[in-house]
Amino acid sequence: MGHSDDIALMAHLMRRAGFGATRDELETLVAAGYEETVEELIDPKKGQQADENILMRYYPSSLPSNALPDGKVRWMYHLLNTGRPLEEKMVLFWHCVFATGQAKVDGYTAMHHQMAMFRRNGMGSYRELLVNLAKDPAMLFWLDNIENHKGAVNENWGRELLELFSMGVDNYTEDDVIEASRAFTGWTIGLVPALAAGKGSNWFFEYLPEDHDDGEKTFLGHTGNFNGEDIIDIIVQQPATERFISRHLYNFFVADEPQVPSWTIEPPADPEAIEILSKALRESNFEMRPVLRTLFNSDFFKRARFAKVKSPAELVVGTYRLVGNQNFLKPRFGLRASLPGILGQDLQNPPSVEGWHTGQEWINSGSLMSRINFVADLISDTNLPGVQSIIDRVRSKGDQSPEELVDNCLDILGPMENLEPNTREDLLSSAREEGELCWGTESEAEISTQRIAALLQLVVSTKEYQFG
Repeated sequence: MGHSDDIALMAHLMRRAGFGATRDELETLVAAGYEETVEELIDPKKGQQADENILMRYYPSSLPSNALPDGKVRWMYHLLNTGRPLEEKMVLFWHCVFATGQAKVDGYTAMHHQMAMFRRNGMGSYRELLVNLAKDPAMLFWLDNIENHKGAVNENWGRELLELFSMGVDNYTEDDVIEASRAFTGWTIGLVPALAAGKGSNWFFEYLPEDHDDGEKTFLGHTGNFNGEDIIDIIVQQPATERFISRHLYNFFVADEPQVPSWTIEPPADPEAIEILSKALRESNFEMRPVLRTLFNSDFFKRARFAKVKSPAELVVGTYRLVGNQNFLKPRFGLRASLPGILGQDLQNPPSVEGWHTGQEWINSGSLMSRINFVADLISDTNLPGVQSIIDRVRSKGDQSPEELVDNCLDILGPMENLEPNTREDLLSSAREEGELCWGTESEAEISTQRIAALLQLVVSTKEYQFG
């Protein structure tokens, strides 16, 4: 594999296992090696989490506040500034699977605690993650398990645990839903009395044994005096669970798939890949790090370049990181936390427990223009350090023909290997209008800088740029 191929593969890895990377970063990672980079992503030794102490110092309202948009700033700060991109990408992955919404929870502190739990546990044991999720106050409130009592069962949590969080429909019965729900009676929210006025900020998990149904239950063919953890233990033994989570992993990290409700009738696009991931889950006892290692080192992953439409969160975070404009000290940083929502993915506020529909459903005529305008406005700002770096790289190639200019911009921005011939021809037509790119005089250098910025705008406005 040549250097350009190495760069393209590494760019693919960093788009999927993180939020993209600059060309300088890609050069460094290629020098370290692909498998070594995968290891650092999975088990970070160098990268550090974003420092919340700095955020608190300069943006104090983002931590205790439950108000919009400040409540989302805390997570956006992590997304933009983390040195552990896969760790934060897994927070986004689990938020998409275990969709929990601020619209009902009405407390950003509780939502933040859930994101922090995903950050701690998201690359560890899926079994432990489910246990922590079942004890998470935001989830307990979101799916009404606080209303699930001995003798008065509320099925919301038990149903969604099976339907959307582990096994998928058609793999259990209505009786299984009821029996699972009985096992989670008594799992509820406690309140810190001194803070009782602050909704969500003072919640903690509380188990009330007197409210737990300790009668015999039969669940998925197993009978016993089950509590919630027993139900989860049985769930992770089911072949349906490893297959369901594998399809989620494939859809999020590899290539766009049909939406979750279609999975009972729509087979996976790559059945062999799903079997490989299912086997990895089974053999690792549902530890996520070995599964992610298998995924990112697989041939099916390496082949799947530009097979996913970028989610609004990926587009926003990736663009800010590319142009070097993620610094929270910038004015109006708080508004950035709302940008994914403007583009169709209101973080911490999914449309339902099913989460967001992905793939090409991210894009309609209105959202496409908003996506293009957002990226184009940033990429044309030649004062931003990341844009300056791109321009410097193009300039280092010297005087260039229009064809060389287009190829250089496409290479540095991607490399964008997915351009259709007519798209490239449109870019060439624009570049040819002004002839050769020259740097000889100060005036020529200024004109060339603006030409590159204008061409970059055209590149990010292509439909191909919407794929990652």
